[in-house]
Amino acid sequence: MSGPVMMGHLILERFARKELPRIPEPDLIMSDPQKVEAFMESGREDGILAFLYLFHLLQVAPIIREGDRVLDLACGPGNQLAQIARLNPRAHFIGVDASANMLERAGITLARSGIANVQLRHGDIRDLHDFAPRSFDGVMCTMSLHHLPDIASLQRAMAAAARVLKPNGGIYIADFGRLRRRGTQEFFANDNAAYQLPEFTRDYLNSLRAAFSFDELSAAIAQLNAAVTMHSTALAPFMIVAKSKPRRELDSVTQQSIKNIFSQMNAEQQRNFVVLSRWFRSAGLALPVNF
Repeated sequence: MSGPVMMGHLILERFARKELPRIPEPDLIMSDPQKVEAFMESGREDGILAFLYLFHLLQVAPIIREGDRVLDLACGPGNQLAQIARLNPRAHFIGVDASANMLERAGITLARSGIANVQLRHGDIRDLHDFAPRSFDGVMCTMSLHHLPDIASLQRAMAAAARVLKPNGGIYIADFGRLRRRGTQEFFANDNAAYQLPEFTRDYLNSLRAAFSFDELSAAIAQLNAAVTMHSTALAPFMIVAKSKPRRELDSVTQQSIKNIFSQMNAEQQRNFVVLSRWFRSAGLALPVNF
């Protein structure tokens, strides 16, 4: 993230009054092999999004307990899910996605990592009819809701999640927020274009254009009927997080495992992680582990 230039865009965002219209993604289900491969590559341990995956891992860790059954909505190629499942070997995870290609990649990711506490299911997150009411201790969804075609679909997805979630279950939902300026959207999509595949850059821009607003996400997530706190990055809602209260304290082994992931990142990944963490901390969302 280019600090000074980014700050300039954020200040302009802060004073922009007119909200941009939402533009749904051209491919609501990511089935193009090149796009799937680009997305999977970006989320590898040494990929450009490694810092973002670590941030979500840190935020979701306190809401998962031993023995929990956790549902990952729109799990994609499984990079984030694999990382969380590895950190919580005594919990069981089910990842649901509408793209058969994504699930195939997720299976490869899990097998490569030797992870056995994850089950993958092909399905629509707006339905979840295969799962019984109150059958999950936790529900998570990271950077996927913007793939839905419209607000009605967003409402349906959150209603479906509410049906399968147990009372007082853990919740972690993160996604892009809709920015107010085309220039800001294009800045974030192209900021690291030199280090990412062109297919990823195009999909990144489409994702930002398809993002729901803070109010739209808040209204949909309210259906979960839980004590969820909403956070967005300071100055502009580049990213929005909905998180329930912690359900456990992170033990020293878990904390050290997370710190080891950070230490294995390159300098650019570490810098991006620090920038994002500070950006959220300024809006009241701190990290549960000190670095």
